Amino acid sequence: MAEMMRAAVFKGNGRLEIEERPVPTITAPDDVLLAVEGCGVCGSDLHILEIPPTHPANENIILGHEYIGRVVAVGPGVKRLQPGDRVTVAPNLACGVCRYCRRGMPNQCEDFTTLGIFRDGGLAAYNVAPERALYPVSDRVPFEEIIFTEVLSCVVAGTEQVRVQPGESVAILGAGPVGLLFHLVFQAAGASPILISDVAPARLTMAERLGARSINAAKEDVPAAVRAATGGWGADVVVDAVGLLLPQAVAVARKGGTVLLFGMNSAARPSVSQYDITRNELRILATYVGVNSFPPAIRMLESGVIKPSALITHQVPLAELPAAFDAARRGEAVKVVVETRLVA
Repeated sequence: MAEMMRAAVFKGNGRLEIEERPVPTITAPDDVLLAVEGCGVCGSDLHILEIPPTHPANENIILGHEYIGRVVAVGPGVKRLQPGDRVTVAPNLACGVCRYCRRGMPNQCEDFTTLGIFRDGGLAAYNVAPERALYPVSDRVPFEEIIFTEVLSCVVAGTEQVRVQPGESVAILGAGPVGLLFHLVFQAAGASPILISDVAPARLTMAERLGARSINAAKEDVPAAVRAATGGWGADVVVDAVGLLLPQAVAVARKGGTVLLFGMNSAARPSVSQYDITRNELRILATYVGVNSFPPAIRMLESGVIKPSALITHQVPLAELPAAFDAARRGEAVKVVVETRLVA
């Protein structure tokens, strides 16, 4: 195995550089050394690279938190895994002992950290992760499907909160990878109609190809379009997959409807009518990364209940990541996947 590897490193102030880094080594008993197969690019990565950033991250860490890999070596305390196992990574790590962890809310841990944001992640040829972050996955599932495990687990956590019933209407604000994954899960649950709004034509075309009704938010009145598609009612469930659209979500929901806040942007300070929320008896929910949602996400992908590979528009080696990031910023990309397994 090589001593050095190429990695995508966050340098601060919007800078991402591909540089040489030492291959990481096992230092803790529960450490697992992975040969990274690939890593998805998340909207959070784009927020980290904004100027100023709208998502926190530590400088000089290797980005990438949506990754899968193959076990190369294990520490002496590892019990469940062995070299050769294929695994997906749950990058959000909780302490397990703080008051939130003990209340069953590890996603709100007081010592919360994330691989690929605050610790080195998967945009590199190798990575070290603790055993508790790793879930075995089947070799039968294509790379292009199983690479969605992490982001799908977050979406599953949100869908479990709203529990859409067959025939209920859904409006999804934002046709990025998250919004389109919500569509696939709601579609499998029998929701109808499903409407997705966005301003990027490429993403709206993708939404239509997947069976959703698209709304061009740059040209149409989104609340009016949703009401027209739902007999004047509004949507039973509304998902803000952008993180900036709470006022629009409130306007889109029917009376007694549910609004799920998923997307995050630390700069979001929307002005919203609390009167409308109360008068229309809206249920406002929020979801953050999820708890125990990796197993159901893995089952969905291994069983083929949903096949998100259609969302991939850019599948690139690490050297082409900066250009793929630019395409995502321009709204030309839907899902960018980096095949780090192609890096020597």
